[in-house]
Amino acid sequence: MNVHPPLQAAGTPTIENLEKETMRLVTWRLLPILMLGYFCASLDRANVGMAATTMSPDLHFSHAQFGFGAGIFFLGYLLMEIPSNLILDRFGARLWIARILLTWGIVSGLTAFVWNAGSFYAIRFVLGLTEAGFFPGVLLYITWWFPARYRSRMVAWFMSAGVISQILGPPIGGLLLRLHGVLGVAGWQWLFIMESLPSIITGFLVLRLLIDRPHKATWLSPQSRDWLEGRLAAERAQQEAVHTYSLGSALRSGKVWLLTFVEFGHQYAGYGLVFFMPLIVKGLGVSKAWIGPVAAIPFLFGFVAMILWSRSSDRKGERVWHAATTMFIVAVAMVVCKFVGGGHPVLLMVVLCVAVIGNQSFAPCFWSIPGTMLTGTAAAGGIAMINALGNLGGWAGPTVYGLVRDATGSTSFSLLALAIGPLIAGTVLVLVGHDKRLEQVPAASIKQAPPAR
Repeated sequence: MNVHPPLQAAGTPTIENLEKETMRLVTWRLLPILMLGYFCASLDRANVGMAATTMSPDLHFSHAQFGFGAGIFFLGYLLMEIPSNLILDRFGARLWIARILLTWGIVSGLTAFVWNAGSFYAIRFVLGLTEAGFFPGVLLYITWWFPARYRSRMVAWFMSAGVISQILGPPIGGLLLRLHGVLGVAGWQWLFIMESLPSIITGFLVLRLLIDRPHKATWLSPQSRDWLEGRLAAERAQQEAVHTYSLGSALRSGKVWLLTFVEFGHQYAGYGLVFFMPLIVKGLGVSKAWIGPVAAIPFLFGFVAMILWSRSSDRKGERVWHAATTMFIVAVAMVVCKFVGGGHPVLLMVVLCVAVIGNQSFAPCFWSIPGTMLTGTAAAGGIAMINALGNLGGWAGPTVYGLVRDATGSTSFSLLALAIGPLIAGTVLVLVGHDKRLEQVPAASIKQAPPAR
């Protein structure tokens, strides 16, 4: 049975118009600063891959050493992810996200001063400690501001900043590498130093511009604040009527643990591609000046596909098959890479573009699933656990890729080794099944609750 909207007083906006105006203001006020933060976070991933093209020879790193060092970042991430998100939930996003940006910017810049494999491992581990909590913190923050029907596309736009960094990062990194020898500093050192500055600057911007909760948003009208808080409260009540998770029960939930395996498989393949894409491109015979632009091409296609796929997910109210399909696409593309081989560089790049399209389109659909299951502190801890344990795939994937590459000398065998991750991720996600708490419920049928005060 449909719930009829209340009669509107003369001169007041309809609920539909009020919703559109409110969400437009919230999106344009908050999303740009969140996107800038994620751009800075992802720039490090682009940094380390580009730096490897000259840092590895300078410091005599093998592929396995570089892959292990690039990925050990996620061990630090694992240790601090849940505590960081619980602190954010307790004390607010503004202060904590600003702290994260400032400290990781400083540590990222210090990467310029590593001198051997041990120091590289250490600084990457510390970087993971300092950055932990940013991504799941923003996912949690999005649930504080955006009703369920908007979340997949909001996560997509937020994460698109990471894709943009993968597009712009390699060419910018290539230019910075040309500073080699200026003031006696190597090009890869200039890259880490210069690309740490945006994170530090963004930290101060977050401190100035971010708002913790809707009731503090003086830039919204009272009507808009009441509508938004009421809508979010109504959705929380509907979720909790099905099942209410405590922090402990969320961390013990079999379904939450299965979602961590899914995220592990996604990151296993994704970071193998991100960290090694410049080296893959270099191995195809691309000149040094063109490594950055060519390495950015797959992520440009991934950017477009991610936005379109997330809109489809929001429009249909379906998450599981949208996310699982992307993982199967990644797995198939990486298997095809084995048969294409390095002897057909153009065709191999086309298949790599398909793999990146699948990998980038996964996350916006996937991260709407735990946001539908969990609320409050359970959401803070559960989302952080999924991301923390899942991100270990970001360590395992590059490490396995490097080991296989050193053992076989083959890029295609290395990519084949990455295919198992997304294949398992897609299969497990289908087995987890769909959570129907809110996804199938028309927005008009959600009874508006009074805003929490």
